[in-house]
Amino acid sequence: MGNRLICMTKKDAKDNHGSRSKRLGTSQRKSLAEEEFLHRQALSMALHQHQLSQRFDGSMSRRIGSISSRRRNLSDPFSNGKQVPDFLENFKLKKFILIHGEGFGAWCWYKTIALLEEAGLLPTAIDLIGSGIDLTDTDSVASLADYSKPLIDYLESVPEDEKVILIGHSTGGACVSYALEHFPHKISKAIFICATMVSDGQRPFDVFAEELGSAERFMQESEFLIYGNGKDNPPTGFMFKKQQMKGLYFNQSPTKDVALSMVCMRPIPLGPIMEKLSLSFEKYGTSRRFFIQTLDDHALSPDVQEKLVRENPPEGFFKIKGSDHCPFFSKPQSLHKILLEIAQIP
Repeated sequence: MGNRLICMTKKDAKDNHGSRSKRLGTSQRKSLAEEEFLHRQALSMALHQHQLSQRFDGSMSRRIGSISSRRRNLSDPFSNGKQVPDFLENFKLKKFILIHGEGFGAWCWYKTIALLEEAGLLPTAIDLIGSGIDLTDTDSVASLADYSKPLIDYLESVPEDEKVILIGHSTGGACVSYALEHFPHKISKAIFICATMVSDGQRPFDVFAEELGSAERFMQESEFLIYGNGKDNPPTGFMFKKQQMKGLYFNQSPTKDVALSMVCMRPIPLGPIMEKLSLSFEKYGTSRRFFIQTLDDHALSPDVQEKLVRENPPEGFFKIKGSDHCPFFSKPQSLHKILLEIAQIP
């Protein structure tokens, strides 16, 4: 599919650990205040989700809308009074659809949403079924079609003459692949962030076999399994303990974001990640795919990510140094720059 594009982000600037002045400059205080506001906003969302989960029985199917995105104007406190860059005003495609990975929800994109909106773009983060503030019981999510329904519903609503840029993290990559197979004409580019960019006939879980063992062994022996239909029936999901989650996902993420995640993470339905995908060359195979590799990832090692790229070559391959499995937490600025770079590729 054309020439492969190999890119790497510039080395992130190192923190200056010299002597600090007694008084922070105006710009520093403003930046810290904005970061604190972001965290408070995300924590408020997390607490709201927790209250809802206490108020309603987990088996209830309750659809709650995903994070709504809004374009920032110059009076918005996050905009810092910056003008939208001229080159972005000429973008034909401004809609970025963000798909979270296993256990996460739309909430995990809060930094990415703020950065994209500040740049004048239109991000939308979607809660998959049984994730985020969607209170569907994860034990009832049996297939990738079930899991991806909010994304499919969204794409069905996109006018025939419009296209979007679709972004998937971790196992959310399987939902992106599923969408490419069903709506190739509505997706301009698909971006896989340390994601399960699987080939035809492959299961999303297979990508994690190096860390978790084979699917068969995991289903028989894992201590993290959830038996929503009783021990006499096959497991319906799994949930890592906090220490495992911290080690796998957040080894480079800020403490506040780890704390936020510990409040928000939900059980992971097994059905969608154990399902073999059926992907055709005519649809999925002709799509424009890009892969972002995270180089300090403990959940999906850089070697495994490179293997995915070799076996299923994308159009573009980017790397983020110093990022764990959650670059939207650990390296949000680097991730933002790459997303803009991919969006500009003709």
